[in-house]
Amino acid sequence: MPNQQTYSTAFIVLIALLVCCFFINISLGSVSIPLHAVFDSVLGTATNESWSYIIQNYRLPKAITAILVGSGLGISGLLMQTLFRNPLAGPFVLGISSGASLGVALVILGSGLFGGAFAVLLTSKWSVVIAASLGSFLVLLSVLIVSSRVRDTMAILIIGLMFASITGAIVGVLSYFSSAEQLQRYVFWGFGSLGNLSWVELGVFALIYGVGLVLSLASIKALNTLLLGDNYAKSLGLNIKQSRLFIIVATSLLAGTITAFAGPIAFIGLAIPHLTRLVFNTSNHKILLPAVLLFGGIIMLICDTIAQIPNSDYTLPINAITSLVGAPIVIWLLVRKRNLMF
Repeated sequence: MPNQQTYSTAFIVLIALLVCCFFINISLGSVSIPLHAVFDSVLGTATNESWSYIIQNYRLPKAITAILVGSGLGISGLLMQTLFRNPLAGPFVLGISSGASLGVALVILGSGLFGGAFAVLLTSKWSVVIAASLGSFLVLLSVLIVSSRVRDTMAILIIGLMFASITGAIVGVLSYFSSAEQLQRYVFWGFGSLGNLSWVELGVFALIYGVGLVLSLASIKALNTLLLGDNYAKSLGLNIKQSRLFIIVATSLLAGTITAFAGPIAFIGLAIPHLTRLVFNTSNHKILLPAVLLFGGIIMLICDTIAQIPNSDYTLPINAITSLVGAPIVIWLLVRKRNLMF
């Protein structure tokens, strides 16, 4: 097993990588900006006003959003995989993403039922965010009510999947009766996007993300105990119901908020925890959770840099890039290592 010095070195390398990816991400895009100009703009000493405007109003918020999205989904995936002791569990197994998708579908696909200014209000940016948040919250509330009456953790997983099926069916019915323009807008939302947030929206996003992160950090001891099994955890004095509630709420805050502000982002939440376990070779969440946070931010920044297609006006869907870039890497690592540490 690696010693503490090895872990410290690994964290220093990850932090350095995160900083490098952050500045490279800001410098690349449809307009190539030299790294020294990026540093000057971040420090507030820029001389080129056009470059400074692009960085301050577009690229800096997008890069910060990428870090929050990648780290948040990675942590959510780690929490779910540990809670259910299932390597295929991800941040959206509880139906949180499906609830958000239903809320957005009701706004975008159902806006045709209303006319005039009310329809415009329903399809505004904040209305989509609020609808996604409400949809996630309603599914979360349903899952929490059910989890308070169910002892088996795996039953909660199945119930979450059933909620996802129900919401998917409703979205399908709405899609059937929607116009081509409405369908196109809903599909574009489903591609995911990191570059649409203002500083105000990013502030709200970061605040809720911070609450979810604090709850996740507070659950580290419970997560390590749950790896031993529910019966053994009870014998050690762990309150299973309370710990499960904390973990579900933390996951829902992170995954629900990310879906509301950035859309449903695939792959990251499922794969990043496995990638981290393979690199750090540990199941201790005191090591895994901060490592997943860093890995998630790094991978998301890399995917966003690729999606921008440097020196081009085109931007690829971030959802497609996260899967196309990340999945082969994880497959290769799993084939080499052949263990998931559960």
